[in-house]
Amino acid sequence: MRRTATLLAAVLLVGAAEDADRFRVDGTALEVAVRPVPGQVGVRLGVTEVPWELLDAFVYEKPDSAASGADAVARPSKPYISMDRGFGHAGFPAISVNSDTAQAFCVWLSRRTGRVVRLPRVTELQAACAASGGAPDTWHAGRSGGRTRRVGSGKPDAAGFHDLHGNVAEWATDAQGKVVVWGGSYQDAASEQRCDRVRRPDPDWNASDPQLPPSRWWLADGSFIGFRVAVDDASGQNAAAQRAPDSPKEKSDGTKPATP
Repeated sequence: MRRTATLLAAVLLVGAAEDADRFRVDGTALEVAVRPVPGQVGVRLGVTEVPWELLDAFVYEKPDSAASGADAVARPSKPYISMDRGFGHAGFPAISVNSDTAQAFCVWLSRRTGRVVRLPRVTELQAACAASGGAPDTWHAGRSGGRTRRVGSGKPDAAGFHDLHGNVAEWATDAQGKVVVWGGSYQDAASEQRCDRVRRPDPDWNASDPQLPPSRWWLADGSFIGFRVAVDDASGQNAAAQRAPDSPKEKSDGTKPATP
């Protein structure tokens, strides 16, 4: 197993099994590792949640001056506080991330890899979760000490994924294409780490943001929310029906975003 913790040497799936599909992020030394979803055709999921190293490469990258108009990728504002909450940065899951940031990251990663990258659908996460074999290493409130843990640091489940039960809840899309938060987190009891747990975005997750208007990119009170990516196979049904996702045009609650 390979473990890396520095920017430009990060693997989205730290500690991934050797049979995971890995591909490079153009212009960096970063890799993404994904696995097929049991029972789902033409899609792979990130084996872990997206770590800070990979999100930082997007957030802090110098924008391409040649890209404009349709080629420009919406980019988050720089965080106004330490969004990792002191839990850990290198190798830890990116948290306090609003859905706009997660979706814009997927656009950026699509263009950097030549793959169709998007947020997972709830049905895909549920299928992976159902195949997990009972969550051998759940990071829940009873053992987390109120903190996240490093991605890939626990035991993989039976399908080869990490932390589908616990660590951070994850942005996803529902059957109507609306963003939702799926699963449980380090803040939740073991009984709440269910495959069928889905929550609608809640304004309380950003209630303490001092900015006017509140940030569309970060969640001041959402330290339990992160995300992982879905990648459509080039030959799969999903890829035939989709192109790389557009930059987000709506906030998590479906309203038009304010700038920034």
